[in-house]
Amino acid sequence: MDLIAALESLVGDLETGCGRASSLAALEELRVDFLGRKGKLASIMSSLSSLPPAERPAVGQKANSVKERLNALFEARKAELEAQKEAEALARFDPTTPGRAPWQGTLHPTTLVTEEICAVFRHLGFDIASGPEVENDYYNFEALNMPPEHPARDMQDTLYIDERTLMRTHTSPVQVRTMLGRKPPLAVIAPGKVYRRDSDLTHTPMFHQIEGLMVGEGISMAHLRGTLTAFVRAVFGGHTNVRFRPSFFPFTEPSAEVDISCCICGGAGHVNGEPCRVCKTTGWVEILGCGMVDPAVFASAGYPEDVSGFAFGMGVERVAMLKYGIGDLRMFFENDVRFLGQFAG
Repeated sequence: MDLIAALESLVGDLETGCGRASSLAALEELRVDFLGRKGKLASIMSSLSSLPPAERPAVGQKANSVKERLNALFEARKAELEAQKEAEALARFDPTTPGRAPWQGTLHPTTLVTEEICAVFRHLGFDIASGPEVENDYYNFEALNMPPEHPARDMQDTLYIDERTLMRTHTSPVQVRTMLGRKPPLAVIAPGKVYRRDSDLTHTPMFHQIEGLMVGEGISMAHLRGTLTAFVRAVFGGHTNVRFRPSFFPFTEPSAEVDISCCICGGAGHVNGEPCRVCKTTGWVEILGCGMVDPAVFASAGYPEDVSGFAFGMGVERVAMLKYGIGDLRMFFENDVRFLGQFAG
């Protein structure tokens, strides 16, 4: 039978070809040439239909036997080449070469600063509170002494969803919700994302804030000053100076802005004889706003008239920029691993 002889010849031809194949790629080409859908074995088997019916079973059995032998030759040579490749790799390997540790991710600087600030205030006795980012106008404005048409609303650049629903512009609504659910005394901080219709070199549509509230009997501006001074020195170092400047916020009275001595020039106003670009030679940088809670806010929460308290709020990115000496707010949102990798470990 000519077909049986042709099938037998395939074994010898593949054996010779396998001996010449010096790489896995060459061996794969050989496998396709012999065992592929259009290979030599398939070409011979396409002639099976031309044989008399009585001869077909013998040729079919021979074809199956040859196919098994061809596969065995291929797998044996493949194993040899893989072992040879591994041996060559091991020969090049120097076990005395120091290993390279894989790059590990790190928490984002905003997260690191948020956790640090929260830890400081937890140590001072504050609880952590949270609330929705999609907020009702009442909690975001009205309960904070900003009724409709109040000019202070224009300071917020609010992103409205509808007339009464908005993306919260600060985390102060969490303080309102906390007061409605808890009676004094209480001390909470509210970290979270806030949203405003603003985008430039120093502003982003979404950023992070931490606001705090302490309410009780006899709470005074002295408690506010002592708390925030302790916070500043815990985050920026015990040498940091703090000052309070009169300001205005609709939900606190009196209100103040807090400055700290510049982290870059140490309050000197210059670095190596050059004007400090961070504090603009003043030696001070603003870090947060604060004040004594307005009685109208307590009235909205149903608190008695004999309680007092203070509130404060800060931008986390602002604190991070001062703490780490970051000059461009956009770096927090660009996801550049070269920047983020500096905060590892």
